[in-house]
Amino acid sequence: MKRYGNYTWERSGSIGILTISNPPGNLIEEPDFIKKNQLNKWLNDKAIKGLLVRGAGRHFSAGADLEILRKLAINKEILASKTSKGRQLIHSIEKAEIPVVAAIKGACFGAGLEIALACHIRICSENSIFAFPEIIHGLIPGLGGSAMLSDLTGEGRSLEIILSGNVVNAQKAYELKIADYLVPAKETESYALKYLEELTLDRDVEVIRSVTRSIHNSKTLSFEKALGEETKLFCSLAGGNPDHPH
Repeated sequence: MKRYGNYTWERSGSIGILTISNPPGNLIEEPDFIKKNQLNKWLNDKAIKGLLVRGAGRHFSAGADLEILRKLAINKEILASKTSKGRQLIHSIEKAEIPVVAAIKGACFGAGLEIALACHIRICSENSIFAFPEIIHGLIPGLGGSAMLSDLTGEGRSLEIILSGNVVNAQKAYELKIADYLVPAKETESYALKYLEELTLDRDVEVIRSVTRSIHNSKTLSFEKALGEETKLFCSLAGGNPDHPH
């Protein structure tokens, strides 16, 4: 295991494990929460077939550290720069070409929820809770949370969650498609790791990346262009690659 600030990185076979480690609440100290080149290094490691994101201890993340945020806000240019970099980090997770699974226990609030929403699959404990409490402090989600939540729950529900600032329990989160799976709290991380291992078992990493890339294309390109890119990926795999035997 290696520590990078308030995060740790380790591997379990072909699965990378990124842990938010700033107990007890695993607060996100700054909008640009981890170095972009380090995150991209992990995401582009050809030995990694999947990424698990979790929080150390009882919680995934209780959100931003408001005290630090207020200090950053004194200089709006610095805050804007860091927030922009933070959004780029979220985008890197969203567009990762390997499956990214969030294992969520306890509180998943604010910036922590934005990190979770960027993951492709969210496996949540039955006692996990979710919220965007920014409205209570006269703020809104700043790292893309509004758009990501709306994509999952629809415009009306996302307005309700963000404007109210209310806490959403695990069952409601499941109904709203924020949570993909609900599992007992003690099994959350082991379930998520096993899920990723089984999902990628015996799959060539280039096939995994091609599947993920194709799905991303379907969301960002026109229908015709997405189909064209899918065909190219299929033909590339079918033609064989000496570096990636099938």
